[in-house]
Amino acid sequence: LTFETALKLRGGPSLVLAHSLGNNVFRYFLEWLKLEIPPKQYIKWLDEHIHAYFAVGSPFLGATQSVKATLSGETSGLPVSEGTARLMFNSFGSSLWMMPFSKYCRADNKYWKHFSGGTRKDHHIHQCDEQEFRSNYSGWPTNLINIEIPSIRGLEAYPSVSEVAHNNFSSIECGLPTQLSFSAREISDGTFFKAIEDYDPESKRLLHLLEKSYHGDPVLNPLTPWDRPPIKNIFCIYGIDSKTEVGYYFAPSGKPYPDNWIITDVIYEIEGSLFSRSGNLVEGNPGPTSGDETVPYHSLSWCKNWLGPKVNITRAPQNIKKKQTLFPT
Repeated sequence: LTFETALKLRGGPSLVLAHSLGNNVFRYFLEWLKLEIPPKQYIKWLDEHIHAYFAVGSPFLGATQSVKATLSGETSGLPVSEGTARLMFNSFGSSLWMMPFSKYCRADNKYWKHFSGGTRKDHHIHQCDEQEFRSNYSGWPTNLINIEIPSIRGLEAYPSVSEVAHNNFSSIECGLPTQLSFSAREISDGTFFKAIEDYDPESKRLLHLLEKSYHGDPVLNPLTPWDRPPIKNIFCIYGIDSKTEVGYYFAPSGKPYPDNWIITDVIYEIEGSLFSRSGNLVEGNPGPTSGDETVPYHSLSWCKNWLGPKVNITRAPQNIKKKQTLFPT
């Protein structure tokens, strides 16, 4: 209605400027529009109503810092504790919208179920290219999460409280902590949250939210790479060359929820290399440069896959760097 009113009042199409999470909102709008108007009118409507789309600082493949915000909290300069920031971040329904995901895996198109008569269950499948399993880290520079969890012998890898209660607790031996690593695909498909659901009271709720509001969304599962929108003019704008977090090491803190995890190390991308927080070089698949301090280069630059025959690439050096936050305004 806003676009159509603007067209009537101004007599021409609009410019769309989306920043950070706003790009995810605009993508959802484009998919929702397919269900609102006849397919033959879709491209015509876009041509008439949108002259250009400016994607500014877009987390096209997600943002690594959302993982930290979910597990241990990200204050982003706010005068609150990390535990409070974690509670706040996880209370937002949009937080999982910025979770990293693999560029090699795509979800089924949800809107086809409206026409095919398929069941809801048929539309949860992620289809991954062979490259997802041949390459490391889902195409990202490194594993996004490395986490230590308690290990209990003789039971399944991640026993629930009820399962433990049914066993002779005195015969259970506690083993050393086990370190598990998770790629972007294992975060977005819920594998990670399932792995820690017996050690973190937040994980079951987040897994439910992930499956209901993202994997099961009737319009779009946004945790899958998106193709170039069918808009005539697109401008992709993002910052580079800043030290950006791309991976984390977590361990139990010994404190109660929401402070039950502590970050023991951080992996950064900078100048085409990967370094730990202590300054040690880390093996992995770094990109040619680094991101904008909040979103890794790998995610910001995904729009380069949209390049067609008519494209101009401009690099504008700047001295002023402004950090964007994960919280939508």
